[in-house]
Amino acid sequence: MELFAEANYKILEKRKITTIVSLVLIFLGLVSIIFHNGLRLGIDFEGGTLMQLQFENQVEVSDVRSALQNVGHGNASIQQFGAPNEIIIRVLRLEEQEGIEASEEIKSSLSQYFPENPFEVRRLEQVGPKIGSELRGAAVLAILSALLGIVLYISIRFEFKFAIAAIIALIHDILITLGVFSVLNLEITLSIIAAFLTIVGYSLNDTIVVFDRVRENLKSLRREKYFNIVNLSINQSLSRTVVTSVTTFIVVFILWLGGGEVIQDFAFALIIGVVIGTYSSIYVASPVIVEWEARSEGKGRLAKKR
Repeated sequence: MELFAEANYKILEKRKITTIVSLVLIFLGLVSIIFHNGLRLGIDFEGGTLMQLQFENQVEVSDVRSALQNVGHGNASIQQFGAPNEIIIRVLRLEEQEGIEASEEIKSSLSQYFPENPFEVRRLEQVGPKIGSELRGAAVLAILSALLGIVLYISIRFEFKFAIAAIIALIHDILITLGVFSVLNLEITLSIIAAFLTIVGYSLNDTIVVFDRVRENLKSLRREKYFNIVNLSINQSLSRTVVTSVTTFIVVFILWLGGGEVIQDFAFALIIGVVIGTYSSIYVASPVIVEWEARSEGKGRLAKKR
């Protein structure tokens, strides 16, 4: 059974409203990023020490902070992780040689402060600031390389305007996802960058399905208006788009719900990406090529009058 078998929605007529919605979401995200003085980068990019500790009995974050103040780490990020007896400690922006010393100082101070509540180190990550800087550069390069490859691929397979429309849609998806992470004050780590690249691939796949149908209809419906052809193509692709998005959403939602806290942020980024990527392939990429074509036709008519 095919959903939306005879779909005939006037999707592109809503493009002004959806454009405003997208701009508002992007604006709110940028305001949040400015308000938080930038994105909250994890130790992968900032450098520092992360320790996940499991105590024998329940422990309070305030008591852990008091213990760390004795060794100069009172400003560390401390939060409970899952169970009441598990905590994560993040100490950022350490010098290259201080990573091991910081972890040893923390363990020593906590052992002295909680002599009757022993703990074990479940996870220990240490990244120097130089490596963090290199990883930031590599992450940016990876995203830019992906976008450049997309421009070349779509320009060859379709037209240049299709490539620009796809890139605008992808930038739209990334900005909104970053905005959500900023509003919720979630960390940007290497796994989140991997999620962004996955979002790029998913959103692009949806967009290309619509573009492919547009290209086929342009050949078979040459006398039809461009606006109507694109709107028809979206409707014809709607069933496939919705089914794919819903099944993907179910998978990543279950991953977010039961995959554990380590992978939770990654799955959450994918949830946002599936929703926003589906939306942008319909309400961002397609309207861009319609507006591009309308402006091109307007310039052509103006040139003929001259």
